[in-house]
Amino acid sequence: MTSITRNLPWFIKDLGISIVGKECYTSLVENLDMGDVQCIKYSLSKGLGIGIVVGGSVMKVPQILLIINARSARGLSFSSYILETLSYAITLAYSFRNEFPFSTYGENLFLTIQNTVVTLLILAYAPSSLRSGNKAQKIAVAIFATIATAFALYVIPSQTLSLLQMSTLPLSLFSKLPQIRQNARTQSTGQLSAVAVIAQVAGCLARLFTTATEVGDAIVSAGFALALLLNIVLGAQLYMYWGKSDVTESHELGKAHGYIEVEKVKEQESPAPAVYEPASWQQQTPQQRVATPPPRTPSSASGRKWARKVD
Repeated sequence: MTSITRNLPWFIKDLGISIVGKECYTSLVENLDMGDVQCIKYSLSKGLGIGIVVGGSVMKVPQILLIINARSARGLSFSSYILETLSYAITLAYSFRNEFPFSTYGENLFLTIQNTVVTLLILAYAPSSLRSGNKAQKIAVAIFATIATAFALYVIPSQTLSLLQMSTLPLSLFSKLPQIRQNARTQSTGQLSAVAVIAQVAGCLARLFTTATEVGDAIVSAGFALALLLNIVLGAQLYMYWGKSDVTESHELGKAHGYIEVEKVKEQESPAPAVYEPASWQQQTPQQRVATPPPRTPSSASGRKWARKVD
């Protein structure tokens, strides 16, 4: 068998070496040494990392399509997406500047871009009471802020960037808390994509393994651990509130824009008018009663009030 693995085509060999390195390629592929635990862990980490990067390139696409198809961003927290996008961007810049392997952080590039698109869509599909000119102005400001932030992360000193990387821990916390709180308050997850949340849970689990195997940075690992915990909470809310409509949020949104909720009340039937039955009528036979119905009381005469006409 080793005679075949040692004579594989050059393009397969070069691809394998570029992924796992020459030492592990020789040990696992050419020599078929399945007892090399270190190379097995490293190769598994590389495989997971590449899978996460590929998955991250489309992770938020279901969320984007959900918003566009529904023409609504109901249930999505604007502040959550801003903080989450900033956290992704800082981790991307920190990993790039420290020359980490692309397989350990590549998905942050795609997630930053996709989150930016989602944030702009939240502004674009804001309530219709917001003037279109005001919407365009806010979108323009958001685009300018995105470009300015990207430039700042590229040029700031590495020491400052390390401090910013530490700030991704509270950023991850505060980026999820508004969304979690909004879901709990409205008892609904709105347009939140279940596919995106499940993919984030799986991605965080895999990233904990790849970071520990290839990078060993405690700050980055802590960020992924916190993100995993918060994404699990979002996943639990998706399960609890699945299929529930956002009644509370719609009511509060209407009150915020000056609308009053009108409830349909079933029209009650008016009570039967009181009947005055004189003693002489009570002594009549049933046939006589049908022929001469009892007079109605003055108060039941169609509810009209009469007044004497004064000339």
